[in-house]
Amino acid sequence: MTEFDYAHKNTENGERATKTAPFNKPQIGEEIQVLRQNAFKAEIPVSDDETLCFLQTFLSTIKPQNILELGTAVGVSGAVMLKTCTGAHLTTVERDENFYKAAVENFKSLDLADRVTAILGDAGEVIEGLPENAFDFIFLDSAKVQYIKYLPRLKKLLKSGGVLVADDVLLFGYITGEEEVPKKRKMLVEHIKEYITAVTNDKELYTTVLDAGNGIAISVKK
Repeated sequence: MTEFDYAHKNTENGERATKTAPFNKPQIGEEIQVLRQNAFKAEIPVSDDETLCFLQTFLSTIKPQNILELGTAVGVSGAVMLKTCTGAHLTTVERDENFYKAAVENFKSLDLADRVTAILGDAGEVIEGLPENAFDFIFLDSAKVQYIKYLPRLKKLLKSGGVLVADDVLLFGYITGEEEVPKKRKMLVEHIKEYITAVTNDKELYTTVLDAGNGIAISVKK
């Protein structure tokens, strides 16, 4: 098994207990499920069932053609999005070299490589070089502390009517008060709250926050 250079939380049983979790199960093929199981064993941060179920349902409705993902990990969520949107192209950004290499190999093994532009680099730097008004859908699942910093640029990258989905915005229940915030996470919680406040009050966006998975904020560019 590949060894990665920082610790991760095992998401096999979900990132956060919700009342809807027992009902929300994604329809993914055996190949992707094997990749997930291997990731779970290595405690690599891949999306839980509720998040993948949401992505499948939502993307099958809006049918984006050009998807941007920040936070590739080993390619599980990207593969699910591409399998759901059979005509879409995915640009996905990962800063960890081991994750990036694993994702590239996984996209190849799933016969998705010709529909993926995988980029190794810092998301904040990469998005500055991407074209504006180019993406129908953006899945934000990278460093949570940077969400608020990335927001102005991500709005410019979205087409009018495009959708920005930010994952993990309820952060294990820390944001809602379900769980006590560990001292070392207090600053992160403040940054996430700042992001939620920004997108829910932004006059250029329609936003709703869903209590699914670890919390999902959906913002549509007017």
